[in-house]
Amino acid sequence: MQFFDNDGLKLAYLDEGEGEPVLLIHGFASSAFYNWVQPGWIPTLTAAGYRTIAIDNRGHGQSDKPHDKSVYTPTLMAGDAAALLDHLGIQTAHVMGYSMGARISAFLALQHPQRVHDLVFGGLGIGMVEGAGDWSPIAEALMADDPEAISHPRGKMFRMFADKTKSDKIALAACVITSKEEISAENMARITQPALVAVGTKDDIGGSPHRLAELMPQGEAIDIPNRDHMLAVGDKVFKQAVLDFLKRHPL
Repeated sequence: MQFFDNDGLKLAYLDEGEGEPVLLIHGFASSAFYNWVQPGWIPTLTAAGYRTIAIDNRGHGQSDKPHDKSVYTPTLMAGDAAALLDHLGIQTAHVMGYSMGARISAFLALQHPQRVHDLVFGGLGIGMVEGAGDWSPIAEALMADDPEAISHPRGKMFRMFADKTKSDKIALAACVITSKEEISAENMARITQPALVAVGTKDDIGGSPHRLAELMPQGEAIDIPNRDHMLAVGDKVFKQAVLDFLKRHPL
């Protein structure tokens, strides 16, 4: 990992390969490693001829982990992504985000449209606009003294993942509610770049990819067959669809 500073925080990132830059923004409770390295995205993209850049969002991975929930808005995290592009001297890039990272990518496209050539939203469909359920039980599960006592299924899933990744659970609990800011349908329509939306058919979090794609002038959608929210990220159908999409929209 390499590091840069933004907004008073030290943030980590990976930068591998050569070619057109692809900026990867991971999901909640994950990291560049767990979202992009472990599922094989880094070698997939570098082998296809892309420079692949993956940030550890604030509160995650090897980046600083403040415990103040006010610093985890999608606006601020999109600012981190833009600052990374500045740090690397990149004017515009392909941008792909998964789950929370898809939301951050959308905010990046709205706030810094000149930096975003095209977009891939993975694991988050119409939930971007309508919400993706009540996340307060996830915060409670992250802070629970006894993980065995957690009864909420999604809370248990994210607590197990946070324990597995040895995450800072206080930082994640601060992040989980603040980062879920919704985007209006009108603002989604302002995203005029080509955008691919991909969600697993068994995903009970993200919502319909087709309904989100319909809100954007150049939106398109794919279903990732027989995959839930956790397993869709490394799916071969998803990877091939992204490679085809990037090839159709060169810088």
